[in-house]
Amino acid sequence: METLPINPVGEKSTSEPQQQWGGNPKKSLHPTTQTRQQPQEPGVELRMSPAPSQLLEVPQGAGKLAAALEGDAEKPHGSASEMPEPLRAPDLWDCPDGSFVKKIVIRGHGLDKPKLGSRCRVLAFGFPFGSGLPEGWTELTMGLGSWREGTWGELIEKCLESMCQGEEAELQLPGHSGPPVRLTLASFTQGQDSWELEASKKEALARQERARGTELFRAGDPEGAARCYGRALRLLLTLPPPGSPERTVLHANLAACQLLLGQPHLAAQSCDRVLEREPGHVKALYRRGVAQAALGNLEKATADLKKVLAVDPKNRAAQEELGKVIFQGKKQDAGLAQGLRKMFG
Repeated sequence: METLPINPVGEKSTSEPQQQWGGNPKKSLHPTTQTRQQPQEPGVELRMSPAPSQLLEVPQGAGKLAAALEGDAEKPHGSASEMPEPLRAPDLWDCPDGSFVKKIVIRGHGLDKPKLGSRCRVLAFGFPFGSGLPEGWTELTMGLGSWREGTWGELIEKCLESMCQGEEAELQLPGHSGPPVRLTLASFTQGQDSWELEASKKEALARQERARGTELFRAGDPEGAARCYGRALRLLLTLPPPGSPERTVLHANLAACQLLLGQPHLAAQSCDRVLEREPGHVKALYRRGVAQAALGNLEKATADLKKVLAVDPKNRAAQEELGKVIFQGKKQDAGLAQGLRKMFG
């Protein structure tokens, strides 16, 4: 039985540079617009063995891209003779997760927007150095390709999902001090919503996301790995009951990322999803125990860690974590006793 290390990976992946933003993301980006604030999860002190790959369920193999998404390009929507309508006043759109505000400079035409598999002809300017995204004219395929893995790529994909053909827009990002990123969606081919895909295609795409997530995790990028696991789960959530068994592995791997990112509350929720399907899942029990300890729920942490040791008595990681939980509990009891003596002594 392998041990279950939990310390954060110390290095960032050097294969995909990540843009660091400064500033306070909670500040308003526009006098009339304020992004939604994300709750701050409590920090967690984690220890980790040398091999971060031990945190994950290793995929059995990555699926191939669905042929329907890589077929011949279809004709773009709309007529080339149609001219976009200039705005009379700035038009602002808040991304629902609060990650950016889109300022529409020129409206597009039509109602269709890019979907999964759409090949988009894009004119882009203003990406910071090291973002990994090209400037000028480029083609991007929605839902596919390494361009989506970084923080900037994820934002660009969200923005394109909201754009009509011919639309030109600026992205205003929290804490980004440079000039706004400007995107023009010149054309795109017909794609599909994820719920429209056949089950086999959804599962193939989810396996690819999982495999890429594991690569990023091993390279020291739990944030990028979490994005991949999240995308894979969103694909599988639309499958009819009982759903794909892949979801169990994805939730377990996502919990490992969330622990390393200092998100014990989310990690505990991910483990709950695993244990609903497999009550004896050792890795999920261990990770939930670590998360509960970080949240101060010592009794719950003790219960989970004891279940791990009942299955694998020689599990060193669980032994060490349970020892820390017991010691923390004794400190709390001693502090409570001292407080009572002062109150009634």
